[in-house]
Amino acid sequence: LETPHTQRGGALPSPLTVPEFGASLLATGRAEPRDAAFPPSESSAGDSLGDALTVSNQAQANAVERANAASGALVQRLEGIASKAEAMFDEMGFGFLFDPTRKLFSIGYNVSQQRLDGSYYDLLASEARLMSFLAIAKGEVPTAHWFHLGRELTPVDRGTALVSWAGSMFEYLMPALVMNAPAGSLLAETQRRVVRRQIQYGTARGVPWGISESAYAARDLELTYQYMSFGVPGLGLKRGLADDLVIAPYATALAAMIEPVAAVRNFERLEKLGANGAYGFYDALDYTGARLPEGTRFVLVRNFMVHHQGMALVALANVLLDDRMVRRFHSDARVQSAELLLQERTPRGAMVARPRGEEVAASNQSRDLVPPAERIFTTPDTAVPQTHLLSNGRYTVMVTNAGSGFSRWNDLAVTRWREDATRDASGSYIYLRDVNNAPSSDAKAARRIWSATPQPTELEPERFEARFSEGRAEFFRRDAGIETTLEIVVSPEDDAELRRVSLANLGSKPREIELTSYLEVVLATPAADAAHPAFSKLFVQTEFLPSLGALLATRRPRSGDETPVWAAHVAVVEGGTPGKGLVGNAQFETDRARFLGRGRDLRDPAAIGDGRPLSGTAGPVLDPIFSLRRHVHLEPGARARVTFTTLIAPTRESALELADKYRDPASFERELTLAWTRAQVELHHLGLEADEAHHFQRLAGRALYLDSSLRPPAQVLERNVLPQSGLWKHGISGDLPIVLVRIDDPDDLEIVRQAVRAHGYWRTKRLAVDLVILNEQPTSYAQELQNTVLGMTRAE
Repeated sequence: LETPHTQRGGALPSPLTVPEFGASLLATGRAEPRDAAFPPSESSAGDSLGDALTVSNQAQANAVERANAASGALVQRLEGIASKAEAMFDEMGFGFLFDPTRKLFSIGYNVSQQRLDGSYYDLLASEARLMSFLAIAKGEVPTAHWFHLGRELTPVDRGTALVSWAGSMFEYLMPALVMNAPAGSLLAETQRRVVRRQIQYGTARGVPWGISESAYAARDLELTYQYMSFGVPGLGLKRGLADDLVIAPYATALAAMIEPVAAVRNFERLEKLGANGAYGFYDALDYTGARLPEGTRFVLVRNFMVHHQGMALVALANVLLDDRMVRRFHSDARVQSAELLLQERTPRGAMVARPRGEEVAASNQSRDLVPPAERIFTTPDTAVPQTHLLSNGRYTVMVTNAGSGFSRWNDLAVTRWREDATRDASGSYIYLRDVNNAPSSDAKAARRIWSATPQPTELEPERFEARFSEGRAEFFRRDAGIETTLEIVVSPEDDAELRRVSLANLGSKPREIELTSYLEVVLATPAADAAHPAFSKLFVQTEFLPSLGALLATRRPRSGDETPVWAAHVAVVEGGTPGKGLVGNAQFETDRARFLGRGRDLRDPAAIGDGRPLSGTAGPVLDPIFSLRRHVHLEPGARARVTFTTLIAPTRESALELADKYRDPASFERELTLAWTRAQVELHHLGLEADEAHHFQRLAGRALYLDSSLRPPAQVLERNVLPQSGLWKHGISGDLPIVLVRIDDPDDLEIVRQAVRAHGYWRTKRLAVDLVILNEQPTSYAQELQNTVLGMTRAE
C-alpha cells in the first residue's frame, strides 16, 4: 500500500489533508477500484479483497482525521495553560508580604487581623530565596533585600556551606529546580557540600540518605499522616534534628541534579526496601525508634504528596534533558536582569558558625533502634493486680498481669467482673489440655491442663512473662515442653477483641493440644449485673451457627424502648494439623453449670479436667457463657495459632458479618497493625510520651482495685461523718472511683497538670473516674493558684 508520499526516502507533504491522503491510497497499487484491478469475470474473491482494502483505507483516513483534531485541541489547551500561568505570574504581587523596615519577607499575612505575621524568612539558604529573587526581578522590592538575607556559614566537607533553618534538602535545592547556581558561587558550593553531607549522614546511620520535610509515622484522629521538617544535624539552626530519622525519597530526586550517580544508587536501595509504590516513591521511610512497631526497622509512610512528586519530576527532567527547566526560566528577560545576584562567591574570612555541641554529639552516636516502651512482669503474684487498658473508644478490655479482667462496650459489660484484689479470678480465659498427656516422668511437668495466663488454673509455669504496651497485651509461658504466647488486641475499626494463642512444640514427640475459651456473657450495665446477677442472667439467650462456627448471644428486651445488642464469639486455627482420632474438632458450650460441673470452679472445671466433650448446649440457659474448643496437632518443632474473637454489634446481621470477617486468620495481623497505629495517634493527639502513658496505666490500676497504700490513715477516715450523699453538693456522685489531688502551693501545679492529662487519657480508654483537686491554700484576694487550676481543668 505504499504511495508516492510514503516510499522509502520520501516524506508526507505538509500539510496533507485527509481527503488527499485517502485519494492517494485509492489511486495507487493494489487499492485501485474493483473494475480496474479485478474485472467481474476474473474472480469474485478479488472483489472481497478490494472491498476490504477500501474499508481499511477509509478507517486509516478517519483515524488520521481524529488525531489531527485531537492534536489541535491539545495545542489549544497548552497555549491556554501557558497564557493563564503567565497571567498568574504577572498578577501575583509579593510586596504586601514585605516589611520595608526589616527589608525581609514575612512568612504570612493574618487576614482577620490585617497584619503581617511576626516571623520572617531571613536566611539565604531557604526555599523562599526563589520568591526573593523573583520579587527583585519584577521590581517589587529593592535589590538591597537580597543582601539582608542571612549568610551564616557552617563547616562541611573541608569547606563551608550556608546554614539553613532545618538542614533539609528542600531548603537548599528546591530553588535549583529552575534557578541557576553558577559554578564556584556560594550557592553552588553550598548545594554540592550539603548533598555530600546528606550522603555521609545516611551512611553513618546505616540507612538510605535524603532528609527533608515530609510526612512521618504519626497520625491524627482521622488517621492522617502528620507533616514536619526534618534535616541533618549541624546544617540547621532548628533544635532536635538528631531526635528524628526520616528519609524522604523526593530528596534523592532533588539531589540527582547535583550527584546523579549517587542518586541512582540510592533509588535502587529505596526500591529494594519497598518504597516504590503505584504512583512513584512513597513520601517517607521513618526510622525513628520511638515510632517503630516492635520487630521493625522502619515504617513506610504510604502516602503521596503532589508537590513532592512534582519536584521529583522536574528534577529528573533537568538531569535527563540538560537542565531544560533552568534554561527556560533564565530565558526570561526579567530573570536575566537579576542574574548577577547569583554570582556571589563565598566570602573570605567570614565567621563560621559551629553547630550546637549537643546536636553533633547526638548525631555521632550510634542510633540503635529504641524498642517500644513496655511494662514487664515476671510474676502474677503482685501485692495489687497490675492492670492494662486497651480500647478503641467504644470497646474496652482491662487485663491484669495474672490474665483476669473485663470487657466492656460503651456502658455495657460484655463479660462479668468483680473487683477482688486478693483472688483476681474473673475474666476471659483460654484453657489448654494435653490430650495424650505430656511425655515426662516429672509429675509437675506432666500435668494435663493449664491456661494461657496464670489465671484461672493458678498453676505455676516453668517460665512466665507479661508484657503491656500501648495497643496490646502479651503473656508468655512454658509448660511441659509447650511454649504459648497469648496476644490481646482491641480492633480499632470494629467493636471486637482478639486473643491469639501461639503454640510451639519444643519437645521431641508429637503433641495433641486442646484449646478451650471461657467467658461469662453479661450484656447489661455492670451496676445492674452486680445488683441482681441471677435475675440478669435470665434474659440472655445463646445460639450456635454451624456454618460460621460462631456463638451468638443477645439480651431479650424487657421493655419496648430497650435497645438490642448482639455478641458473637468465633475461633480460627492457623497452622498445625487437625487433631488425630478426635471426635468433633469444633465444640461449643453456653451453659456455665455444665461447663463447671457440680462442686467445681474455674481452677478445675469438669469440661476441662475430666476431658469430656463440650455438651453443645445453647438457647435460654440459666447461666450463659461463651466457650469454643479447637484441637491442634503439633509435630516436634511445629507451631500453630488459634485466635478467639469476641465482638459486639447492634443487629444480628452485622454480628454475623463481623463473625464471618474474623474467621480469616489474617485478621489478627491486620488488627494488630491498626491497633499500634491508633495507639500512636492517641498519644500524639494527647501530647503524651509512651512512658507517661504507662504511668497513667499504673495509676488506673489503683482506681480499679483497692490499694491500701494509697488510702488515708484510719484516723483520717474516721473523721468522716457524712454519708455518700454529702458529696453530691460538690458535683461528685460517689459511684465512680475518686482520684484526689491535694495541693497548697504553686509548686504543686505540675502534679495537677499531670493529673488532668491522666484524666484525659483514661477517658480515651473509657475508664470513668472522678478527679477531685483539693486546693488547701489559704483564701486570698488574688487566688492565683485557684485561677490557674481552674484554667487547667477548663482546657481539658
